[in-house]
Amino acid sequence: MNFVDMQLRASFKKERLAFLRTKRFFILTCVIIGLSILSPLLLVGLGSMMESMSDVYESIGMDISDLTGQLSTYASIGVAQQIGDVSGVGLLVFLLLINSFAGGEQKKRSVIIPQSSGLESFNYILPKFIVYPLAVFLLSLVGTLAACAVSVLVFDINDIVLPLAIAGGAVMGVYNMFYVCLHLSLGTATGKAGMSSAICIGASILLPNFFSVLTTTPAYNPFTLNMAAASIVYGEQIASEVIVGLIITLALMVAVFLIALFAQKAKRIDNSGNEILV
Repeated sequence: MNFVDMQLRASFKKERLAFLRTKRFFILTCVIIGLSILSPLLLVGLGSMMESMSDVYESIGMDISDLTGQLSTYASIGVAQQIGDVSGVGLLVFLLLINSFAGGEQKKRSVIIPQSSGLESFNYILPKFIVYPLAVFLLSLVGTLAACAVSVLVFDINDIVLPLAIAGGAVMGVYNMFYVCLHLSLGTATGKAGMSSAICIGASILLPNFFSVLTTTPAYNPFTLNMAAASIVYGEQIASEVIVGLIITLALMVAVFLIALFAQKAKRIDNSGNEILV
């Protein structure tokens, strides 16, 4: 085993243990699986609450019978809701909790000694782009399966096609991976994890709606894959278009990794000051 292999193995172990021992992985698992279970339940609860208030709505001339019927009838609605919640709230929490791995450690200058001892930029960057994107993908997919199970139990009609639900969860997982990679790239390149997470969170909130109303942009791009994922659950989307969007997204993930690697090699970390790290 050569020195480079030892470095890479040590870096993977460092990222894995940092993710697990700081309990961030446990917290993120609870958040994403919890959202996945609650999303269908809250949807059914909303339908029941609106139905109980039907007299109030009728008194102001609103007929909500069709809406309340949809909210409690088809199980696929619960899975689509889960995809929206996990790609929104779940992704937001994930980005915030990995701040210390996305450049936060550079702010504390805790990578100076390893780099002074010969740690290569590639061996430092690559494990981050494997561990955290893979974690968010797997959690997203498992969350979708959990939402399927809950939706089958609480909705009246089980119209879920399991392969489509899994495909939707996988596409949503790739969407989440893209933003995690973008966060890792911006954070490690600048050393400003807070700024990076703010940019990525703002982009994930604003860009999907922005691109969805534009008729001049492709239907499937990295910024609207979460919407495509929800539509896949209903069986409404054309596979070829989704595949194009996935290919573009994966290519962009490779691109932001290369940008992060280039920036890490180009910059010099400031070792001035007398801050004591423990």
